[in-house]
Amino acid sequence: MSSIRKITLFLIGTISLMLLFFGGSVYYFQYQYSYTDFYKRLETRVRVAEKYYFDQNETNAQVLKKLRHEQLEKLSEEREYIIPIVNAEELNNIAIEKALPLGFIKSVYSKNTAKYQTEDVFYYGARFDKTNATYLILISAKNYYASHHLLLLRNVLIGSGLISIFIIIYLSYFFSKRIFEPINHIISKVNSISSDNIHLRLDEVKDNGEINKLATTFNSLLNRIEIAFETNKNFISNASHEFSTPLTTIIGEADVALMKERSLNEYKETLQRILNQAERINKISQSLLFLAQTGYKENKLTFDIIRTDELIIQSKEIMNQLIPKNNIQIDFNLLPENPLKLKVYGNKELLLLACTNILTNACKYSSNKPVQVSLASTNNEVILVFKDQGIGIPESEIQYIYDPFFRATNTEAYDGYGIGLPLTRNIVRIHKGQLNISSIQHFGVTVQIKLPIYSI
Repeated sequence: MSSIRKITLFLIGTISLMLLFFGGSVYYFQYQYSYTDFYKRLETRVRVAEKYYFDQNETNAQVLKKLRHEQLEKLSEEREYIIPIVNAEELNNIAIEKALPLGFIKSVYSKNTAKYQTEDVFYYGARFDKTNATYLILISAKNYYASHHLLLLRNVLIGSGLISIFIIIYLSYFFSKRIFEPINHIISKVNSISSDNIHLRLDEVKDNGEINKLATTFNSLLNRIEIAFETNKNFISNASHEFSTPLTTIIGEADVALMKERSLNEYKETLQRILNQAERINKISQSLLFLAQTGYKENKLTFDIIRTDELIIQSKEIMNQLIPKNNIQIDFNLLPENPLKLKVYGNKELLLLACTNILTNACKYSSNKPVQVSLASTNNEVILVFKDQGIGIPESEIQYIYDPFFRATNTEAYDGYGIGLPLTRNIVRIHKGQLNISSIQHFGVTVQIKLPIYSI
């Protein structure tokens, strides 16, 4: 059974029960009230009759009688009985003579008041003991309201209830379809995404509440999956190529060394070349492992509050040790007055690694020309800018700079493995930031890192 049908049936059942409950309650209480009210009317007529029949003041009696006929509504088939009683033995004859229920007359006589109903005729009676005799005053009438108005009310409630149910069926189906249609669209789109088109994303519609959040969550998941696919694909296609060169060199050196007896110095030179290639393999493998860890183990990292100005200063100190002749220049002229706008929430070691990767590339590819580092902030972000005056990146190759092991065609004269920028991008993504790189060949590269400001 589809979700739309389930929701529709649930709404129909729930609202139908509510209508049945409220409609039944209205009818029940109105039914009870109509009976109670009608007996009160009959009782009023009995009391008035007692006044004008037995009041010794003739004038008052006539006024009451006139008032009753003029002011009290005439009931349907209303009858009035004034019955003198000498003893209880007369009750049977009176019941037969007046065509009244015997049980009702006996109840009035024994209990002083009584009420009785047979089909749609209602009776009310009272006993009055006077000085010279005992009287029973009985009033009977048909309850027109109960027999007509309640029937009309019942038909109205049933009719309106059925109409409401049909309206509910239509609205339930309509709104259920409107609610689940975007979800079904998302399901269809997700089912169409595979490893061949992992770049596809769901449409995100603003101001659509939970549906938009669902699409955003799926897109975030797809981003992570795409990173996994890219990493696996690049590892297979590129890592095999990067490993093949040093391995071929090692095998070749070993084969040549074993072909004949050689001098001690020749063996040492061969072993040194083998050692160099083995170290290269070790560096590549460590870089690949660390790249994978930053891409998929972000939930295991320890995050703290970090000041970005201190981060830049520490990065400069590290570079002074790695490249003593560096020409890194730090510009703090754009620092905000509020130091809270310099704080981010992140892993210090990873952010230091990202900064030093960028600075290492800047110093290396600019041959230690001046490298400008500046820091600024907006209301929501801290912005770190690294600008060098190096060889730059060819415009046609910028789109590949985040592929592991990719190196631009103009970097052949420089050592490297093509791991730094993919690693830096993963680190920035872990910190919910953005990494933007722009370049003009022969005029240098500008790297911009945006990190969200830590908010308490």
